[in-house]
Amino acid sequence: MNAVIRSTGLWHPEETVSNDELVECFNAYVEKFNAEHADAIERGVVEPLNASSTAFIEKASGIKSRYTIDKAGVLDVERMRPSVAPRPNEEISLMAEAGLAAAKQALENAGRDAKDVDAVICSATSMQRTYPCIAIEIQQALGIEGFGYDMSVACSSGTFGMISAINMIKTGMAKSVLVVTPEITTPQLNFRDRDSHFIFGDVAVAVLIEAEDVAGDDGWNILSNRMITQYSNNIRSNFGFLNASETPEPAFEERYFVQEGRKVFKEVCPMVIELILTELGKMKLSPADMKRMWLHQANINMNMMIAKKVYDRDFEPHEAPVVLDEFANIAGAGSLVAFHRHHDGFESGDKGLICSFGAGYSAGTIFLEKR
Repeated sequence: MNAVIRSTGLWHPEETVSNDELVECFNAYVEKFNAEHADAIERGVVEPLNASSTAFIEKASGIKSRYTIDKAGVLDVERMRPSVAPRPNEEISLMAEAGLAAAKQALENAGRDAKDVDAVICSATSMQRTYPCIAIEIQQALGIEGFGYDMSVACSSGTFGMISAINMIKTGMAKSVLVVTPEITTPQLNFRDRDSHFIFGDVAVAVLIEAEDVAGDDGWNILSNRMITQYSNNIRSNFGFLNASETPEPAFEERYFVQEGRKVFKEVCPMVIELILTELGKMKLSPADMKRMWLHQANINMNMMIAKKVYDRDFEPHEAPVVLDEFANIAGAGSLVAFHRHHDGFESGDKGLICSFGAGYSAGTIFLEKR
């Protein structure tokens, strides 16, 4: 049984942080740090910190703003990270609440009820807790019978979760699957690191995938999908439950996301370009057959290189739409939010590509055709 992407849903926090606001806070921290360590800096024992700028951020990434679960905490020079109030176990978790909002919108957009869904996959860069699964919490909140589970493949979490759902439907395990990708990523970010303090934003996206015999005439047929991984330390987070057992226990800052940006650019772009072109060849299609590519939203320069190499020409903005200027890097949700926001203008038979890439390394492709 073939699978169909039936609908999508999106949630994001109300608060945003602009580059100007972020830079003002970061530079205040730099000034404070350098003043407090002036003697050590003069002796050469401590390296002075360098200021950031809006121009630097936009040139390096294309990011102009980001949504956040707590603006005040991010812009507090004494804190510089979101402040999250603990919730009792009886209340829905923050991550499940975000995913639930996106899932409800996806169901509403398809005219579906929760009773129509067989399974929930929560696939995201990191989970708020290990167990019980966030997916099962969302399942319970929606009143869905069946099953749910969590998975994580960093910035390919969204596409890998979708491919898992597609395979469930192909094997007859389910007729309808909700894939939810709640990316609450600002708590993973070191807002005191000049090279990365601007990268992440918070969001949740959901995709409803159905068997073709229940999907009706609307939606998107799946033409092809593929997942690849290749081990690399160039994007890494060491956060985990073992940290508290390590002796000595690592400093809080050592658990944050880190990356070797130039190495990632140099190694990931060719990998993704080859993957896309190879899959097109297997389907006996050419890049000219692709009306649009919804690429992972990590860095404008990566997206421009990949799109230009795949199309083998200068491309129009609508052929590889960008949402990272508004959302920043939203990890596994990036390509799915781009699809959610920019899937208009397609007629029956028009083709497109959802593509993720990131830590792992990992990359996922899902080629689509409008029904």
